[in-house]
Amino acid sequence: MEDAANISKFNKIIFYEDRNFQGRHYECSSDCADLSPYFSRCNSIRVESDWWVLYERPNYMGYQYVLSRGEYPDYQHWMGFNDTIRSCRTYPYYRGGNYRMRIYEKPDFAGQMMEFMDDCPFVYDRFCYRDIHSCQVMDGYWIFYEHPNYRGRQYFLRPGEYRRYSDWGGYNSTIGSFRRMRDF
Repeated sequence: MEDAANISKFNKIIFYEDRNFQGRHYECSSDCADLSPYFSRCNSIRVESDWWVLYERPNYMGYQYVLSRGEYPDYQHWMGFNDTIRSCRTYPYYRGGNYRMRIYEKPDFAGQMMEFMDDCPFVYDRFCYRDIHSCQVMDGYWIFYEHPNYRGRQYFLRPGEYRRYSDWGGYNSTIGSFRRMRDF
């Protein structure tokens, strides 16, 4: 069995102030509610393990960016709107096998409901509604995207109940696509 020191050694993300992994950098191996003391801007990132959800504001608020293992030489590569990252959380890879989520047309799990177990590049084609007001994630991690084909603002969802779009950090109920959180 691995000890905690060994596990944290492998769980790492590196933030760089400049593009192409240049300039001042900060290595992080656990959740951090406020990254502002460590760097003023973030223009490139290396993710060495697990999943990371980055937030534009401290305390896990603002725009979210979901990153898997890999290199991101500038903020456009992680679909960033700017070079501001102020908090982050790590999540282990989901090893449960099945993914399952229910989406609803109205808040509090009301109206039309549809269950999904796979990715959906264009919500309107499958659900016939442009808005998702609530959802229940039964298995796996999921990512909602504001626009079709996995573009725009991202919202990370772990197993649980989301009675309103604000529960997953949404600014409105428009979701254009979603996918399971797997290696892309």
